[in-house]
Amino acid sequence: RLKDVGLPFSRFPPLAAWERRWATMAERLARIFGTEEDRVNCPFYFKIGACRHGDQCSRQHNRPVASQCLLIPHMYQQPPAAVAMAEGQDVPDEVADEAQQHFEQFFEEVFMELCNFGQIEDMACVDNVSDHLIGNVYVRFSTEEEAARCMQKLSGRYYAGRLLAPELSPLTDFKEARCRQYDDAQCARGGYCNFIHWKHVPRKVKKRLFREMFDEHPEYQEGGRDDRGRDRDRDRDRGRDRDRDRDRDRRKRSRSRDRDRDDRRKGGGAGGGGGGGGGGG
Repeated sequence: RLKDVGLPFSRFPPLAAWERRWATMAERLARIFGTEEDRVNCPFYFKIGACRHGDQCSRQHNRPVASQCLLIPHMYQQPPAAVAMAEGQDVPDEVADEAQQHFEQFFEEVFMELCNFGQIEDMACVDNVSDHLIGNVYVRFSTEEEAARCMQKLSGRYYAGRLLAPELSPLTDFKEARCRQYDDAQCARGGYCNFIHWKHVPRKVKKRLFREMFDEHPEYQEGGRDDRGRDRDRDRDRGRDRDRDRDRDRRKRSRSRDRDRDDRRKGGGAGGGGGGGGGGG
C-alpha cells in the first residue's frame, strides 16, 4: 500500500488526468496505425497486403486470421510485351492488343474457376513488375468463409507450372490500394511503384463474367441479396403504393365531381319545370 512505502498521495496525479492521458495516447495510436508515422506496423503491408522487404521487414506484418480478400502471389505470368508496357516502353499496337487479349483470357479462366468456391465481389490483377507485386491476383469474396474455403482448395495446386500459395490479405478496398498518380497517368516510378497499378479489365468483360457466375450459381443471387437490394425493393413497393393511393384519390375526386355535376343538372331541371308550371297557372 502507498502508506506502507511512505509515498504521499500528492505525488500521484488524479485519476481523471491518467484517463485523459491514456485517451490521448489511444487516439494517436489509432490515427497513425498503418501510416508512415507508425514505427511498429508496416504501412505497405497494411495497405496493399505486400511488402518489398518481405519477412525481412523491420516492421510487423499483421497477417489476418480471417478476411474476405484472398491474395494469390505471382499467379499471372505477364508476357514480355506487358512487362515492357509497364516499364513505359513503346510497344506496337498489334503487340499491345495481343498482350491485352492474353490477360483477358487469363482473367476469365481464373474468375470462372474461383467462383466455384464462393460468390466473387471483385477480382483484380497487378500490373507492377517489382518482385513482390508482379503477377499478384486479388480476389474479394462475399464472406470470410468463402475466402478461407478457396484458400484451402487452391493450396498445393499448380497453375501454368507454378505452385500456388494463396494467403488471406488485409486489403479490403481495391481503390484504396491503387496508385492515384497512375490513374492520372502521372506516376514517375512506372511499374516499380510501391503502390498498386491495376491491370485494365474492360467493363463489358466483367459484366459478362458476373452474369455467367450467377447463371452457373443461382444460389449466389438468391441468397446473397444485400440490404441495398432489399431497400430498393421496399422503395419500389412504397412507390407503387403511393401511385395506387394517388390513383384511388383521383378516381374518388372524379366520381365526386361527376355526382356534383349530376346533382346540379337535376336541380336545374326541376327548377325550370316549376317555373313553367307557375307561368301556366
